[in-house]
Amino acid sequence: MHSPRRARELGVVVGTLPTGPLNAITDVPGVLVGQTTITGDGLNTGVTAIVPAGWADGLPAAVAVGNGYGKLVGTTQIDELGVIETPILLTGTLSTFRVADALITWLLDRNPRATSLNPVVGETNDGHLSDIRRRPITPAHVHHALDTASSALPAEGCVGAGSGTTALGFKAGIGTTSRTLTGPTAGPAASAGVQPTPGDGYTVGVLVQANFSGLLSVLGKPVPVEPIDADGNSCMIVVATDLPLDSRQLGRLARRAIFAMGRVGSDYAPGSGDYAIAFTTAGTPDYADRDLRGPFQAVTESVEEALLNSLTMARTTAGFQGRTAQAVPHDLITDRLGPR
Repeated sequence: MHSPRRARELGVVVGTLPTGPLNAITDVPGVLVGQTTITGDGLNTGVTAIVPAGWADGLPAAVAVGNGYGKLVGTTQIDELGVIETPILLTGTLSTFRVADALITWLLDRNPRATSLNPVVGETNDGHLSDIRRRPITPAHVHHALDTASSALPAEGCVGAGSGTTALGFKAGIGTTSRTLTGPTAGPAASAGVQPTPGDGYTVGVLVQANFSGLLSVLGKPVPVEPIDADGNSCMIVVATDLPLDSRQLGRLARRAIFAMGRVGSDYAPGSGDYAIAFTTAGTPDYADRDLRGPFQAVTESVEEALLNSLTMARTTAGFQGRTAQAVPHDLITDRLGPR
C-alpha cells in the first residue's frame, strides 16, 4: 500500500503560477481550517470547517451552481446580499442540517444579541462508504472542527468531510492548494504601469470535497479505471482570496472553479451537486475586471491541483456493507507524465 503523497511530490505540476508557502487555502491570510474525522463501525464521515478572519462582520462572497442536485444551506442569502457572515462547513449529505444546527449554537454562544444568522453548510454524499442514515454528526464534532481550526497545512485525503468520498473511480476526499499573484496580475496598479514592490501580491486558495464521477485525467492524459458504483456524484469547492473583489467578481471566480472540474475528467453527471463558494478577506473592493485574467488562471490551476491532491493523498478505505474504494495507484499517474 502506497503512502499518500501530494500531486507535486509525484511530479505533477499544474499550470505556471507559483504556489503559496503551504500550497493550501490557509496561505490566504486569516483563513483557518479545522476538521473532525469519524471512522469505524460502518462510518467514514466527518466535518471540515473553513473559518476566515472577519466572518462576523460579513465578507464579500458568491456562490456558483454547476448542477444543483445537492444541499447548500445559506445559498439564497449569499445570492441576495453578496456576503457570508459565518464560517463555511462541509459534511455528508444527511448530516447537513445537524451540522447547520450545531453551527448556529456555536455562533449564538459568541453573539448573545444575535436573532438571525445564515449558516453556510455544504455536502456531498458519502453513503457508499459510510452508514449515512445514522447521521452520526454531533454538536461536539462540529464544535471541535471550528475550535481547532488553524493556519497550518490542512490534512488531505480521507479526513473530515472527505472521509467517505470517492471521485473519478478512486477513493478521494479533501484536497487543497493555492496560487500567488504578483506583478501584472496583482491588481489595478498594474494597469497603470506601477511596478510591484517586494511583498506585493495576492493569494488565491482552494479547498475541495471531491465526490464525483468521470474518467480521471492527469495533465490532459486519461487514467482508465473500472468505475466505482457509488451514490452521490458531487463536488464542493471553496475559493478564498485576499483580492479586493466585490461579490459579482467573486461569482466569476466561482464559476471558473466549476469549469476546472472538467480538467481532471468530471462528467458533470445529472445527479451531481457541483457548487463553488468564493469569498475574500479584503476590505473595500478595488479591482478592475480587465485584470481578472490572473485570478481566473489561479482559480482553475488551484482547483485542478486540489482535486488531484484529494485523490493522491487518499488511502484505500473499507466501509459500510463491506464496500471498498481503492486509492489511485501512484504509478498510474507517474507513468503518464512521460520523460521529465
